[in-house]
Amino acid sequence: MGTQIERTPVQSVVHVGISLTVGIALTAVLFVVVPERDIPDATVHPAVVTGACLAGQLLYLSYSLDASVLVQSPRSAVFGIANAVTLLRGALYAVVAGFVVVPAEAAIAWVPAACYGVGVVLDQLDGTIARTVGQETTLGTRLDQAFDTFGFVVAPLVAVLWGALPVYYLALSGARYAFVGAVWLRRWRGGTVYSLPDSDLGRYLAGLQMVFITVALVPTAPTAYVHSVAPLALAPSIAVFVRDYYHVTGRLGTTH
Repeated sequence: MGTQIERTPVQSVVHVGISLTVGIALTAVLFVVVPERDIPDATVHPAVVTGACLAGQLLYLSYSLDASVLVQSPRSAVFGIANAVTLLRGALYAVVAGFVVVPAEAAIAWVPAACYGVGVVLDQLDGTIARTVGQETTLGTRLDQAFDTFGFVVAPLVAVLWGALPVYYLALSGARYAFVGAVWLRRWRGGTVYSLPDSDLGRYLAGLQMVFITVALVPTAPTAYVHSVAPLALAPSIAVFVRDYYHVTGRLGTTH
């Protein structure tokens, strides 16, 4: 394992300050780009939510860079095209998050589907780019997982608030956190936690979820049909989380 890079209180303040400054700057840009006439009934301007999410992402990036990634990987890889694509995906998901305060009838209601859909495409590209140009990094893997989870929270939440998906679909948003929390609790209690077996099933299902959620966010998508398909789309992904928990607790065999 790499050595954790220590940070002084001053450095922490600087990192937080830079993240907030960039987030505020991008918020101001979005205020100009998105006129209020396009969102007359929004509770607050979506730029506020998007800017806060972007600041949080930058702060996460800042702290992730301290976790030995600069020691293990060349800077050209850490700050290369693959991770840039991943960061762009995170920014697109932050734009989606802004629409939690925008009504479904807004003139720009097509933006979440467009941003999340482009993010789905980029999700398929960043890993391929990293492997092709030899830029696979610890940071890239960490950011990819974090933005996947973030996207699975904000996109279904927008869809549920707009009535495009049933409320129970938010189980997908909480599934990852529930799994991680359950594993942490088992370790805290002194239980053995085993490694997950190699399987691409979860990745394939995640891809299908992304496509389904994108379709649900399209303003012209038939809501009745989407609601009828929703349980069929949700059940396999929840089942995989249950399966994974049974694996790490040794109930379905062990992997070391």
